[in-house]
Amino acid sequence: MAETARERMLAGQLYRGDDPELVGLRNAAKRLLLRLNAMEPEDAAGREAVVRALLGSAGRNPTICPGFACDYGGNISVGDDFFCNFNCVFLDCAPITIGHRAQIAPAVQIYTAEHPLDRASRAAFWESARPVTIGDDVWIGGGAILLPGITVGDGAVIGAGAVVTRNVPPGAVVAGNPAKVVKWTQE
Repeated sequence: MAETARERMLAGQLYRGDDPELVGLRNAAKRLLLRLNAMEPEDAAGREAVVRALLGSAGRNPTICPGFACDYGGNISVGDDFFCNFNCVFLDCAPITIGHRAQIAPAVQIYTAEHPLDRASRAAFWESARPVTIGDDVWIGGGAILLPGITVGDGAVIGAGAVVTRNVPPGAVVAGNPAKVVKWTQE
């Protein structure tokens, strides 16, 4: 069994978010986010340096537009040519892993954090997290929400405003709330 709150969080076990180590890590991410979201648009090299300092890992040419928010940053990994448009929220209490050439539209929200259904546990501020994994060449439309534990297969498309509650097969186009397969991409 994991020992620290951070280890428990990353292992998918119950933990308390008010743990001093976790608070310190979130504050460090907030400082980087303040820098990133306030940078001049012409400072591409500076923006990339801050993105690399914030994220756990990033491939070639990562782009994150202003208005980005996350919990820790260090639990987010992105592949080559990652593009994240304006005002996205990634709650990375568990790993968020995104493949190559992912296109993330404005206001997309990716959640790994969840809370117990048991009222007493919620009242005691317990929480947990499950990872989200997104494959290569995925396009996520504006305002989509991906819930904890989701895997999105290579080449899939998530329609604007979709709420993804289940895994998305490779090449599927999903839409709606809850998101359902509406067609398949043409390869």
